[in-house]
Amino acid sequence: MKAIKEEIRIERAPVSKITEVDFNNLAFGSVYSDHMLVCDYKDGAWETPIITPYQPITLDPASKIFHYGQSIFEGMKAYKDSNGQIWLFRPLDNHKRFNISAKRLAIPEIPESHFIDGLTTLLRLEKDWVPTTAGSSLYIRPFMFASGKGFHASPADAYKFMVCFAPSGPYFSGKVKVLIEETYSRSANGGTGYAKAGGNYAGQFYPTQLAIAKGYNQVIWTDDNTHEFIEEAGAMNIFVRINDTLITAPVSDRILDGITRKSILTLAQDQGITTEIRKISVTEVVEAAQNGSLKEMFGAGTAAVISPITTFGFQGVDYDLPELQHSYATSLKKQITDIQYNRSEDKFGWRFKV
Repeated sequence: MKAIKEEIRIERAPVSKITEVDFNNLAFGSVYSDHMLVCDYKDGAWETPIITPYQPITLDPASKIFHYGQSIFEGMKAYKDSNGQIWLFRPLDNHKRFNISAKRLAIPEIPESHFIDGLTTLLRLEKDWVPTTAGSSLYIRPFMFASGKGFHASPADAYKFMVCFAPSGPYFSGKVKVLIEETYSRSANGGTGYAKAGGNYAGQFYPTQLAIAKGYNQVIWTDDNTHEFIEEAGAMNIFVRINDTLITAPVSDRILDGITRKSILTLAQDQGITTEIRKISVTEVVEAAQNGSLKEMFGAGTAAVISPITTFGFQGVDYDLPELQHSYATSLKKQITDIQYNRSEDKFGWRFKV
C-alpha cells in the first residue's frame, strides 16, 4: 500500500465532547466523535486528507449531490479488545467495494492510501471513543458525494470524501417480523443495487413504511421482474436454512456483495455446514415453512452482524420459525464477533490492527 505523499494535517477540537457521553447507553449511530476526516477531489486529483473538529459542512445550492444523487458510503466498525488494542474487520474489502460503488456512479475512485491511512489516522486520534462496554463498537461511516456545482445532468467535477465516527452500543434487533414484498423492488437488472449508493436506501423507505403499518419490522425484497425469488432482507443480505443446508442468493448487479455475508459463508464451509449459493424462490420458502424443514432465516450485515427472523408474512399469512437451542445464527455470530474483538484465532486474516 502506497503511503500518502504528504502528512495528514490534524486540527484538534479545543474541547472534547467525550465526557458528556454515556457509553453504557448508546443508541446506534446518534452520537458522534470529536473529529472527522475530509478529503477533496478537485482539478482531476485527490488532495491530501485533513482531520478537523466534527462540524457542519457548507455546500453551494447548485452542488450536484442535491440534484443528481451522486453519493456512496460504507459501513464499518472498530473494536477494542481486553488489552485496549483497536482492530478493524476486513477494511480492505470495504475499500474495494467503495471504489466499485464509486465507479458505478461515475465518481472518481479513491486511493487505498487515502481511505485506509486516513481512516486509521483518525482512529488513533479518536481511540478513546472506541467503547469497551460488552457488545459495543465504534461505527465508522466513510462516504463520498458530488460537491461540484451545476444544474446540467452530468457527473460533477469536484467531490468530497469524508469519514465520521459514532460510538454505538450492542445492536439488539429483538424479534424480527418481515413481509415478503410483492410489488416494490429494491433494485433492477443493470441498476445500482450492488453499489452502496444513497439512493438505493432512499427508495426502500416507502415500501418499508407500508410494511411497518401492517405490523412488520422489515421487508424481504424479491426480484424486480417476477417477485418469485427472495434477494435481501431490508438493508441486509439474507440467509435461509432448510434442514441443515444454509442457502443465500448469489450476488449480482441487484444484490450487494456483503462482507458479513462472505464471512458467514467462509465460516460455515470451514466447519462443514452445507452451503448453497443459488436463487431461493418464495414458493420454496413457504413450502419449507409448511412442512417443517425451514429452520432459520436471518439477515447479515455490519450493524447487527446477524439478525434472526422469527416470522415472515406472505399473501396474508404469517409463518413462525422454530426457536432452536443450537442455531446457525447464534453460533456464526459468536464466531465472527470473537474474531472482531480479538477473542479467538483469526486463521482467515480478517483482523486489521490499528
